Amino acid sequence: MDKQPLSKFRLLNFIHNGDLITFHWCMCRKRQRQLTNLSKIVSHSADGFYYLLIPVFMLLVGRANAELACVVLVASFCIERPLYALLKKGLKRNRPADALPNFNSFITPSDQFSFPSGHTSGAFLSATVIATLLPALFWPVYLWACLVGASRILLGVHFPTDTLAGALIGTSVATLILESII
Repeated sequence: MDKQPLSKFRLLNFIHNGDLITFHWCMCRKRQRQLTNLSKIVSHSADGFYYLLIPVFMLLVGRANAELACVVLVASFCIERPLYALLKKGLKRNRPADALPNFNSFITPSDQFSFPSGHTSGAFLSATVIATLLPALFWPVYLWACLVGASRILLGVHFPTDTLAGALIGTSVATLILESII
């Protein structure tokens, strides 16, 4: 009998258990109310329509890269959004409130499923574009993207691996587009 499916199952179970432990640890933090309020602000900063402001920001800081940023962002989101939707609808991972008994998230998510985190994916995609075109902003934009991922966990709408997958997708797609254009 082939042991490979069994080992894959064990790996997935190990990842799932680690996800649950990390999620529960995040939910048991002291000062949960302050973290929740801050997380709402950070999470909201990654709402999709704010990405339209990136080329405007680049124009304001006097960079000629605003047009390039616009092209890269549009091309990247044209790949990332369908990939995100395909994974989300294909894998159908329940959100924490649906997967864990007696748990309620702190906000109402915009869609039904959890994997991957679209907010995190968009934040890392944008951070990758900005950091590439404005290297002086590398640390601030990646710190912001990491905080977006953490906020989604702290708000109870994603498990940690949802945000890790979102970070990987956003960074990978932006890097692919940047390398093909620049």
